[in-house]
Parts: sequence; C-alpha cells; structure tokens
Amino acid sequence: MRILVTGGGGFLGTHIIKELLKNPQYIVTNFSRHIYSHLEEIGVPTIKGDLTNPADVERALMQGFDAIFHVAALAGVWGRYQDFYNINYLGTKNLIEAAEAQGVKRFVYTSTPSVVFGRDDLLGVDEDCPYPKEFLTPYAETKSMAEKLVLQKNNGSTFLTCALRPHLIWGPGDPHLFPRVIQKGKEGKLRIVGDGENLVDIIYVENAAFAHVKAFEHLNPSSKVCGEAYFIGQERPVKLWDFINQILGYVKIEPVMKAIDVTTAYRLGWFFEKVFKAAGIQKPEPPMTRFVALNLGKSHYFSHAKAKRDFGYYPKVSIEEGLKKTFALREHLKLN
Repeated sequence: MRILVTGGGGFLGTHIIKELLKNPQYIVTNFSRHIYSHLEEIGVPTIKGDLTNPADVERALMQGFDAIFHVAALAGVWGRYQDFYNINYLGTKNLIEAAEAQGVKRFVYTSTPSVVFGRDDLLGVDEDCPYPKEFLTPYAETKSMAEKLVLQKNNGSTFLTCALRPHLIWGPGDPHLFPRVIQKGKEGKLRIVGDGENLVDIIYVENAAFAHVKAFEHLNPSSKVCGEAYFIGQERPVKLWDFINQILGYVKIEPVMKAIDVTTAYRLGWFFEKVFKAAGIQKPEPPMTRFVALNLGKSHYFSHAKAKRDFGYYPKVSIEEGLKKTFALREHLKLN
C-alpha cells in the first residue's frame, strides 16, 4: 500500500511515518516544501511541492497513492488571515480534490480541538460539541473549515475520510510547546492565568501517531470511523499550571507563582491585538492575545470514549513515562 504523508518532516508527521513503517506493507512518501535528511535516512523519499499550488499537488498524486495522511498546516496564534486560509483551507481543498480525482481511497486529516474552542470552559465534552459562533484566531477558524470539508467529502465507499484532534502534542524533539514554555520561564515572562486549577488535555507524540494509524486501519467501508472526528489525548487531563511547573522543574527553573486573572489577561490580549493590527505587525506575535488568555486560563479537556470505541485508541505511553523519555533526551528538545 502506497501512503503519502503531508508535512512528514515535522514533529507529528515524522512520528506518524515511523509508526506506519512498522508495517512492511506500507510504502511511505513525504510531501513537503523541503527535503528532510532524517526521512531520507529511514528510506522515506520526499516529493517537493506547495499545498497551495494545485499543480504541485496534482503532480504529486499522479504518482499513485492508496491513502493520504494530511498533517501539514500553518499553526500559530497570530498572523495574516490569508496565510492561514491559503495553507490550512485551500491547501486541504487542493489535496482532497486531487485525491478524489486520482482515486485515493483513504484520507486521514490532522485537525485540532481548537476547532471547538470559543470563550467557555470545555469540561470533558465529546465530539457532539459544536463549532463556536466566533473564532478568536485564524488558525482555529481555518482548521475548522478544512475539517468540515474533509468530513463532508466522505462517501462511505470509494472515498473514506476521518479527522483526529490531538491536543498539545509534546515529547522528544518537540520544537514548539516545551521549548516555548522553558524559554519564557527562563525569561520570567510566565504568569498563571486564572486560579491555576484549570484542566487541559495533552498528548505524547507517540500516542498521537499511534492514534492516527489506528484510525487509518479502521477506515474501511461501513466502519464507524468514516466521516467522523475524534478527540485524542492522554489517560487523564492535567492541571495546566502544575504541568508547566513540572516541565520547568526538570530544567531547574523556578516555578511560576505570579498570577493574573482571566478577565485582565483577555483585555490585555484585546488591546495588544488592536495595537499590532493597527501597526501591521506580524512578527513577533503580541505578548498576549485573547485566544492565548483563554487557553491559559480556561479548562479544555475532552472525552476520548469515541476513539476508544471506534478504533481502539488508548495511550501507549503514560504522562509520567513520556516526561521521563522526553527529558532523558534533552539534547533533542531544541532548547535555545
């Protein structure tokens, strides 16, 4: 079986590829704008191309694939709406239309729980949780648009799709979450938002990759997985600020003690967004945004019962084991 992974050179994409390669029947190819030596070293070739260019996508899929894992995306809490729209929505649209035209049978989409995050706490909600009426970041909005498209394209027979929503992915080689927390901790820029009791879902990268492959292997005609979205996470949610302080403790940084209430943080985010937009500033991102304020101060954790029921997902690596593995390989954490 020939499988194409978009964004396979990235953190999650690389782990999905490694999980797929455990099955010798899978022949895996990466589609990215760049060549990645770590993929070449494990025998995975890259087709260079841009998802926003339909010709690149069509050329890649003409090589003939049975399935696609669409992992590539533009993530972030700040930036031009058009950039997020082009990559996250139009890129997905180009890919899925070319997949249908070339007879690709299965399409697994990496989504995000941010597609259902509005302004309120999300306390163990399941996949019936609706999309919010207003999004506070173009990332969440454009990912929701792409997710809807992917799920609508499922026809239950010749073209099968599903979407997975991993939350706060971390592990050895994490280029984003842990390095960002640690750097801001070093600089003394972290503040507890709210009362510090808010619960959030997290997921170790190997578990996220395992979930993707399990969903894919259950994506068959008449399967419950067809046309469905799934939250995936660890064995339990964590208190966000306890978890952040645990991370800082591993690298001998003092725990975060100072706090700011959610309303004040939200108002600061609103103010900085207005100033940065008026000045046309894209980089660096504002020191606070409304989306970040709510993510840091509100609870957002989810039921994983549907993933367990429909394709047998469970976290192979516990939170404690994952932290030990991550910090045993600190040289791979990409810390500044």
